[in-house]
Amino acid sequence: MRKILVIGAGKSASFLIKYLLDKSSEENLHIIVGDINIQNARKLINDHENGQAINLDIFSSHSRQEAIENADIVVSMLPARFHIEVAKDCITYNKHMVTASYISDEMKALDEQVKEKGLVFMNEIGVDPG
Repeated sequence: MRKILVIGAGKSASFLIKYLLDKSSEENLHIIVGDINIQNARKLINDHENGQAINLDIFSSHSRQEAIENADIVVSMLPARFHIEVAKDCITYNKHMVTASYISDEMKALDEQVKEKGLVFMNEIGVDPG
């Protein structure tokens, strides 16, 4: 079962999480929703059998790195300014990453490392920033 970590359980994540959960049985997915407010994550999972809510503070390197290391794909639904640390951890742990916002100059600077590891980092329109 592929594990997809969705970081952030705000309003913009709700439709994505519902879509992933609806496809989870057919596509063999386990959806992990991490948010600093675990109640928000639990609400979006809605007791789905292929969903899991975790407490995730992106400012805690241990919490963030543990969640990323245990995922196959990371989807950051955070504001753009918070993607960089998530992206660096994805490079460290060889994880593909998708964001729902524009690619900042800081993210573009990681392009060579991403390519060297054969990873895919995609932005909101599905384009590799490189």
